[in-house]
Amino acid sequence: MTSDHGRLMDDVYRVQRRFYDITRKHYLLGRDHLITQMDVRPGQSVLEIACGTGRNLALIRARHPQARLHGLDISEQMLISARRTLGLRATLVRADACRFDPETLFGRRHFDHIVFSYSLSMIPDWQGALDEAMRHLAPGGTLHVVDFGDQHRLPRWVRAGLRAWLARFHVTPRDALPGALRNLPHLALHQAPLYRGYAQYARLTRRP
Repeated sequence: MTSDHGRLMDDVYRVQRRFYDITRKHYLLGRDHLITQMDVRPGQSVLEIACGTGRNLALIRARHPQARLHGLDISEQMLISARRTLGLRATLVRADACRFDPETLFGRRHFDHIVFSYSLSMIPDWQGALDEAMRHLAPGGTLHVVDFGDQHRLPRWVRAGLRAWLARFHVTPRDALPGALRNLPHLALHQAPLYRGYAQYARLTRRP
């Protein structure tokens, strides 16, 4: 599976993946908050969409060793790092977040937990990715999201500088994300800004 976006991401991360986790911990804030809020029961399935280096899945496994872990990413370069991080502890595949067949890729139709961690801001059709995730979220399952927020409580010059810098890496904060999540079919939805709006966190439970 190849695409223009996949080739772009491979070009971006061919070198960056080697030091990605060291540098990103300083500004991908809220990832650990998402993980600590996850209630994964033994045997439940977790899918991270755009799993990157596998850093989040490794931490989820440390907290929930009996979870069944799955990850997909459009960048084969990132999956090289993820496979080194996770080995046989997760099933990892190359796939497009907006269009994938979980039965073919993972041998299952639905997942109990689906995670988007700082990935929607890099997916051009991020709303399509959310819709695709919901199609594969089990009834009663939980969607977990953390990403850049609108930075509404930060000084205007900080917000402008941050967004200009992020754009250099093909990252666009999704200010419309809270509304898009409210429009998804759900039983319960919890949303919260983090770090004065620097990041946004959400947890959505699908109707049974």
